[in-house]
Amino acid sequence: MEAFKYQSPMDESRLRAACRKIRHVALDMDGTIYLGSALFPFTPAFLESLRSRGIGYSFLTNNPTRSRKDYVGKLTGMGIQVSEDQVLTSSVATIGYLRAQLPQVRRLFLLGTPSMQREFEEAGFELTRDDPADRPDALVVAFDPTLTYDRFCRAAWWASKRDIPYIATNPDWVCPTDRETILIDCGSLCKALEGAVGRSPDTVIGKPSPLMLNGLCSSLGLRPNEVAVCGDRLYTDVASARNAGCFGVLVLSGETTLGTALAAGPAPDLIAASVAEFGELLKNL
Repeated sequence: MEAFKYQSPMDESRLRAACRKIRHVALDMDGTIYLGSALFPFTPAFLESLRSRGIGYSFLTNNPTRSRKDYVGKLTGMGIQVSEDQVLTSSVATIGYLRAQLPQVRRLFLLGTPSMQREFEEAGFELTRDDPADRPDALVVAFDPTLTYDRFCRAAWWASKRDIPYIATNPDWVCPTDRETILIDCGSLCKALEGAVGRSPDTVIGKPSPLMLNGLCSSLGLRPNEVAVCGDRLYTDVASARNAGCFGVLVLSGETTLGTALAAGPAPDLIAASVAEFGELLKNL
């Protein structure tokens, strides 16, 4: 990976012109700045290079298993100073979607970690029990390492009720990890529910939806082409950048291989070995 030279469908002059417009970088986390519990060694220097050039940054993740407060704690424990306002998760985006698009929904059957459940309760939602008599206003399915078989079966039961809205927090098939296992993510859980009851989610929040990025641009007062999105997945990170009109940077430090990246169509705005290489490009402008 060290010998890899960044690649872009743009010629060098257009690429540099696009990079000169960047005022903020939206960073995926797992697979981009760390892997599992291990911070990439190049991450602190990359973030410092952004700060030194007056480029802001936020952390965006489709992983809803932790609250923003939890992510701040994790990042701080890795030596990265960050505020809650700099962290955007698919669970936060889902809360925003429910408030804006389904204001009548208050009671949820939620497949999610205890941390995520607390975040929804703190936002004013009531979580229903695993009980057919405790009917929810909506079903929310998320990546949930604490999931039990009984609760998964109850989620299938509510998904079979077509009058109950069904929302998924994110479309990811697996979650990146440095452990010797496969972490089955929300997209795979929803596929299993589809096999059981013949229904896919009504709405999928999180990347590649532009919702998080649209909100970020609005809150910062930036145009989409002033924001770069860095991530390790074509179908979430790069696709969300394209959908929102932002500059998409695919890094090869996580899920996507170089061969897959080069075969992708449409191609990312930039393919880089890691955020370190993207940082060098910004530095050399």
